[in-house]
Amino acid sequence: MAKDLYESSEEAKRLLELANDILGFRITDIMFDGTPEELKQTKVTQPAIFLHSVVLAKISYDFNPDMVAGHSLGEFSALVANGVLSFEDGLKLVSQRALAMQKACETNPSTMAAILGLDDAVVEDICSSIDEVVVAANYNCPGQLVISGSHKGIELACEKAKEAGARRALPLPVGGAFHSPLMEPAREELEQAIDATAFNQGSCPVYQNVSAQAETNVDTIKANLKTQLTAPVRWTQSVQAMVADSGTTFIESGPGKVLQGLVKKIHREAEVASI
Repeated sequence: MAKDLYESSEEAKRLLELANDILGFRITDIMFDGTPEELKQTKVTQPAIFLHSVVLAKISYDFNPDMVAGHSLGEFSALVANGVLSFEDGLKLVSQRALAMQKACETNPSTMAAILGLDDAVVEDICSSIDEVVVAANYNCPGQLVISGSHKGIELACEKAKEAGARRALPLPVGGAFHSPLMEPAREELEQAIDATAFNQGSCPVYQNVSAQAETNVDTIKANLKTQLTAPVRWTQSVQAMVADSGTTFIESGPGKVLQGLVKKIHREAEVASI
């Protein structure tokens, strides 16, 4: 991850070496040459994705967005991209977020599953009908909703989703029930870190996961970010709001092209590209 950036750009090299200093270990060694197991370490995965996304945006001379958004972890990258957070503060928060989430996962073993081919309202009704912790977590695109909760809750919800006609109800290989009430311990820990961090006026609106609408007020952005870990990622609604506000071209910054695919499923006429 990002090795080509490190070797071809002095600014990328500077930022990645700064990240090594901030994190207290050489994350670049793992990003460039690490095994899949090493990359899956909690303290590595989230900072690595954040770094790849942010460094790409930072070294792109023509990167000047009119609006930004990020999916879950990506919201922190978006807030660095529009200047609400500094690179250093964004990385520190992402690192603290990852470690807090790991602790919450160890306290409350839990999981997630992708439900494909059902209306959101049907999946929401299924979740609310189960006497376990299970909630809608990621509204990725029409017909693709990720649910989050206890192992038993997810098992029951997957069974009911199949009975309701879901094309697939697929348990995901994740460490816990992200974006659910089971992340409350992590939310509390991250809230303290957010309160201790400087937030600036952004260069453009951010469409946040929690509200799915354009946000420019710093206090509102902070409040939404504090609740993000226990609230659903409203990606479908965020993209729809961006389109309604004249968003036509969506540029993805980071590893992979998953968000480009989701954007096209949400709005076929959208233009998508990578940095």
